Amino acid sequence: MFIFVASLLTYLLLVWSGDAIPLGEVLIGLLLAGVVTLAFKAWHPDRQLSRRGLDPRRWVNFVVYLFGPFAAGLAKANIDVAIRVITGKIRPGIVKVSPGLKSDLARTVLANSITLTPGTLTVDIDDAGGYYIHWLYVEDEDPSEEQLYGSFAKWARRLAE
Repeated sequence: MFIFVASLLTYLLLVWSGDAIPLGEVLIGLLLAGVVTLAFKAWHPDRQLSRRGLDPRRWVNFVVYLFGPFAAGLAKANIDVAIRVITGKIRPGIVKVSPGLKSDLARTVLANSITLTPGTLTVDIDDAGGYYIHWLYVEDEDPSEEQLYGSFAKWARRLAE
């Protein structure tokens, strides 16, 4: 259901010109959304299509995360990187952490949150769920989650698992 709605909304946003969307475009959007949903189901027969992605609480939680902890982490990292660029105090390296996330969506949310934050870059995720992260200033060879990316993993669990 989520794939269908997301596909339909994406199409309608692409054809919207500021005025009312013609009925013909809505019908084309419905048809294309149906095709995309069937194609997804054919490509991923083992996955169950669910309505979890349509739950408004999940969307509210995502907005809270985006404008709360993520924005705060982003601001803090920008200031840290700016200071390191000015002072030249860098100690780059790759560290491994294992946040224990189970779903692919939670892993993706965390990986993207880490990568979007200046000074860190998710390089790889192994099969066991371990993240290899390039860090601009390696403080510890075996860092804690809080040290590296704050509460992002807790939010990824809350949003996607």
